[in-house]
Amino acid sequence: MLGRHCLEAAEAYGWRAELLVAKEGERSAELHHDLASFVAGEGERLVFAVGGDGTVRACARDLAHAEVPLCIVPRGTANLFAKALGLPVNLRQALRAGFTGRGRLVDLAVSDGHPFVAMAGIGLDAAVVEATPRIFKEHLGWFGYALTGAMHLFAPAQALEIRLDGATVLARQACAVVVGNVGSLPGGFTLLARARLDDGLLDIGVLEPKGLLGWASLARMAVAGVPVAGHFESFRAAKVEIEATAPLPRQLDGDLLPRGKSLAAEVLHKALLVRVPA
Repeated sequence: MLGRHCLEAAEAYGWRAELLVAKEGERSAELHHDLASFVAGEGERLVFAVGGDGTVRACARDLAHAEVPLCIVPRGTANLFAKALGLPVNLRQALRAGFTGRGRLVDLAVSDGHPFVAMAGIGLDAAVVEATPRIFKEHLGWFGYALTGAMHLFAPAQALEIRLDGATVLARQACAVVVGNVGSLPGGFTLLARARLDDGLLDIGVLEPKGLLGWASLARMAVAGVPVAGHFESFRAAKVEIEATAPLPRQLDGDLLPRGKSLAAEVLHKALLVRVPA
C-alpha cells in the first residue's frame, strides 16, 4: 500500500520511479550498490527515503557530497532528522515536499566511516536501544524505549575520556555520552538545545545523573529547558573521540554497533542536500 502511494505520487508529479525495498541486513550491501549506481547516473534525479532515521542514514551514505537531493518520508519510530528539518509526517504532504520543495544543504556526521544524521551514543542510551524488545519498538514507538530506559536508570557510571577537536581532554564518570547532529530526543524532548543542522559542529552531551534527583533534573531539562548543574554537561566540537575502560553498547541513529571501548565522530559540513517544503 505504501509503495503504491509513492509510485502513484511520482507519476502524478511527472517522474518515473523505481521502488527499492531494503530488508534488515541489506542496508550495507544491496541498497548501497543500487544507490551508488543511481547517483552515478545522468539527468535530474531524486532519492526518497521512506522510513526512520536508520533508513535516512543508509541513503545518506551514498548521497554525501552528491548533487542528488534526498527527500524524506518519515515512517520510523523517532524521525529525529525529519523533525529537525520541519518535514511533514503526513504521507501526501511529505511526498509533495520532496517533489516540489527547495534544496537545503545540511551537515552529515560520520563515525568510523559510518554516517549518521541524528544522534550517536555510547553507554546507557545504546544499552536501552539494545534492550528494547522489537514488539515495544513496533507497537509503542518512543514510549517503548522510555519503558526500557526506566529499568536502566541506576546502571553504574563508567570512566570515560572525551577528546574534543584533538586537543581538549575531559575525564568523566558518566552513564552515557550522546553526540548529536540534532538536539531533540524521541517524544519531542530536548537534550542538546544548541544543536543546529548546518553549523559545522557536533553537540556532545555527557549524562552524569546522581540518583533519582539527578534523573529528575535531567527530565526537567528535557521537558522545560531548565539547565542542570552536576548532572549534565554539553560541549561543541567538529570532532569528538570517546574512550572507555570497558566495552560498552554503541548506536548510530538507533542502529546498534558492536560493543566497543571507543566512539569517534566528526562532522561533514553541509555535505548532504535535502529537500524541505518550499
